[in-house]
Amino acid sequence: MPQANATVKIIGVDMFVGSNTNFTGSLIEAVNEKESFHKNRLISATSAHGMVYANENAEFKKIISDFYFNLPDGQPTAWIGRLKGFKKMQRCPGVGLFDTVIRNTAPHNIQHFFCGGKEGVAKALKESVSVDLGNINVVGTYSPPFRTMNEMEWKALGEMIDSSGANIVWIGLSTPKQEFFAHTLSKYCKVDYIITVGAVFDFFTGNLPYAPLWIRNMGLEWLYRLIKEPRRLFGRYINIVPSFIWLNLKEFIYSTYK
Repeated sequence: MPQANATVKIIGVDMFVGSNTNFTGSLIEAVNEKESFHKNRLISATSAHGMVYANENAEFKKIISDFYFNLPDGQPTAWIGRLKGFKKMQRCPGVGLFDTVIRNTAPHNIQHFFCGGKEGVAKALKESVSVDLGNINVVGTYSPPFRTMNEMEWKALGEMIDSSGANIVWIGLSTPKQEFFAHTLSKYCKVDYIITVGAVFDFFTGNLPYAPLWIRNMGLEWLYRLIKEPRRLFGRYINIVPSFIWLNLKEFIYSTYK
């Protein structure tokens, strides 16, 4: 089993080499022991989109390089990690991460705050996890505006989170917006973890269908989502998929012949 903090660098981004179970166990232990109290550890379930964007945008790369962990959301990332020697590296999808953490923290005094989605989605998620995942420890929700927030709004959100007693803040936006959002939010609140999970809010509230397991295991979740949301995702994936393949191939060639 890898060390609790073990990572592998893939196209310039340090990726966690464990599993959602490994991560959840260390999270519960840290919060219960107050090991991470008020450290605002930033976690991202990072897909190929985030990794490719990090190679295109220096500011974004600096931000996710400062995250405590970047978890491999996509199956191809886990495959590459295994090729690099981490044979037990697993995909850590945002959906599975959210499900595992919410279920396993239910018996503990660990409080959650949901931030993201369209108006009403975060509140609907609170109801959903209470019924479906057995966790009633959600102490607040917030749907951010579809524009840049001003200083007063950031301060108000930080105060809302701090006064709620939340240990974990979940950010459900899109990449790269959610990582920038989490990084800024960490300056205004004091919690244990801030975790970005993309479209998870919409998956758990039934607003978006989630790919079947066999599709996810084949590394084709991106294709499934593209079929479901072609107008929104075509422009993104037409760049991401070939770029991800090329960047990894280039890294392999460089490491082999340097």
